[in-house]
Amino acid sequence: MDFTIRKACEKDIPRIIVLLKQVAQIHNDSRPDLFKAGSKKYNENDLTALLCNDKVTVFIASDEYDTALGYIFCFMQEYKDHVIMQDIKTLYIDDLCIDENIRGSGIGKALYTHACNYAEKQGCYNITLNVWSGNDNALSFYEKLGMIEQKRTLEMIL
Repeated sequence: MDFTIRKACEKDIPRIIVLLKQVAQIHNDSRPDLFKAGSKKYNENDLTALLCNDKVTVFIASDEYDTALGYIFCFMQEYKDHVIMQDIKTLYIDDLCIDENIRGSGIGKALYTHACNYAEKQGCYNITLNVWSGNDNALSFYEKLGMIEQKRTLEMIL
């Protein structure tokens, strides 16, 4: 499948919202006790603000018609003069989604690789992200890309 990777812009917002709903459905399917059905992480105003934020970069993979096939949200985080943490610059992947109809086509890996290259150019030490328990496909995907566990979040439902 032919695609190009570029920075997202305002015209991509409607398509990003469609993809955000797909991710939200995956989360709702595995944890309906936490995630609302039919929801999405960001609305149009949120996305407009994120696209203007200099600490956030959103890349999309687009087809020959310039339609977004997938995205990756990259948030720049930095510890500087922290009490216990080393000075460190991290690229945090807030969200990655490929249209459910074309998952497994290599677009996710290409977006991730693009984000890695971007992080290196920005002087980042590492890349981090979170995967919800129950999202085994995502966990397997990231492990195949060479990511390893950094920390765990535990819960006790009362």
